[in-house]
Amino acid sequence: MAQSYEQIQKRIESLQKEAEQLRKKEVAGVIERIKKAIDAYGLTAADLGLAATRAPKAAPKAKPGRKPAKKAAGKVAIKYKDADGNTWTGRGLQPRWLKAALAAGKKLDDFKV
Repeated sequence: MAQSYEQIQKRIESLQKEAEQLRKKEVAGVIERIKKAIDAYGLTAADLGLAATRAPKAAPKAKPGRKPAKKAAGKVAIKYKDADGNTWTGRGLQPRWLKAALAAGKKLDDFKV
């Protein structure tokens, strides 16, 4: 006897649930074996290629007749801070909170860290 579309869809859904349960069971076993091997051999994330280490990029070569590009600057220390926790490094445009405070009569030295 031929099955209807609806019967086949229900069977597919049932098989998908069964397959997912089997997959979870198998994955648990695989993870357990991997953990045992890691412990037995003393492996690290770097050994497995999972570490977040990257080789430093080579500096781009300057074109003839041009100066080499400058290296990007690292983090800059905070030089100014208000009571609300707003900060400014002293580089670039003054932030709104600092402009407003200066307009209200405060002095830049009042915010030095």
